[in-house]
Amino acid sequence: MTFEVGHKVVYPNHGVSLIEKIEPGKIDGVEEVFYHLRLLSNNSKVMIPEANLDLVGLRALCLAPEIDELFDILESEKFDTYKDWKGRYKQNLDKMKTGDVIEVSKVLKNLRLVSTKKSLSFREKKMYERAKYFIVSEVAHVRDILEPDAEKAIEKALDAAIERRTKKKAAG
Repeated sequence: MTFEVGHKVVYPNHGVSLIEKIEPGKIDGVEEVFYHLRLLSNNSKVMIPEANLDLVGLRALCLAPEIDELFDILESEKFDTYKDWKGRYKQNLDKMKTGDVIEVSKVLKNLRLVSTKKSLSFREKKMYERAKYFIVSEVAHVRDILEPDAEKAIEKALDAAIERRTKKKAAG
């Protein structure tokens, strides 16, 4: 996949980034083409060799239909649940590593459910915050809305899912 200067892309675990330039450079005497990204979350800059773009999982922003699918998942009363925290953590970590917005939304939803029952561990809290930022950032950029508005929509969807699940359990 090729990208162009000025395009927004997703750098897994870091969120939406802007390609500021693509140019040749040398590291340890090896000439390569580098993509210079600015992470929009904190304005830090990253250089990625063109040969490593697939390896790091750099991808284009998702399209509007994928954001609609993400909200369908967030609002659904279906949750991935795991009996023990080790299994849950490993599953969630694997999903986070994909950089796929749908998989990351499942992590966010799962951890939100767990947090309604008990406190998340330190690592799970960090993962929850990373997943939330990752999704908020992409939703905001794809829908061209402010991040606080994207966050409100995501929170509303998560609240609706938990409420549906609670009602279903009470009825069942």
